[in-house]
Amino acid sequence: MTTSSIPSLLADRFRGFLPVVCDVETGGFNAERDALLEVAVSVIHMDAEGWVHAGDIVSTHVQPFEGANIEPRALEINGIDPSHPFRDARPERDALELVFTPIRRAMRDYGCQRAVLVGHNAPFDLGFLNAAIKRTGYKRGPFHPFSTLDTVSLAGMAYGQTVLSKAVQAAGLDWDGAAAHSAVYDTERTAALFCRVINRWKELTDAYERPAATVAA
Repeated sequence: MTTSSIPSLLADRFRGFLPVVCDVETGGFNAERDALLEVAVSVIHMDAEGWVHAGDIVSTHVQPFEGANIEPRALEINGIDPSHPFRDARPERDALELVFTPIRRAMRDYGCQRAVLVGHNAPFDLGFLNAAIKRTGYKRGPFHPFSTLDTVSLAGMAYGQTVLSKAVQAAGLDWDGAAAHSAVYDTERTAALFCRVINRWKELTDAYERPAATVAA
């Protein structure tokens, strides 16, 4: 298989979509009202043999939009201090541009029409991104506006687990509870879980489709 065939291979595998793992940390559960505080993304790549792997993580802290609500309980969970002087947070629009730029580049490289958000409880993450896109008037959002690939469903099917920590461990991967609930760590673990499921499915289908060895007479 030549390098030039890889783009069509990935595009064909996911019906023209580029899978991109994303996790957000927020000030609550209401995408319209609560602050987007952190976002991280990792593009899923494919090699010449059809195996997928996660790309580098691009992430940023995000400044709460004007009038944003932040629930104290949410900060207890994610450990974010929005007023920390060294947080180096970006305004929402700048944050979106930072994480969307490598996604658009990968879409061009792989010949994909749109990106599709891969996440654990993916509609939650997509909802906050869509709300930020709407607030900022951002015109070039790469993600499909409502379709997602949810690792809750994939892990439930493959491993009988739907909680991220339990699903990751059931997949034979490491889990650090102290590092959880940061956008970077959750993105990295979700990407590893997604790739483990997709590659395991490839192993099984390849074995099923492989012609049986001819038995010598």
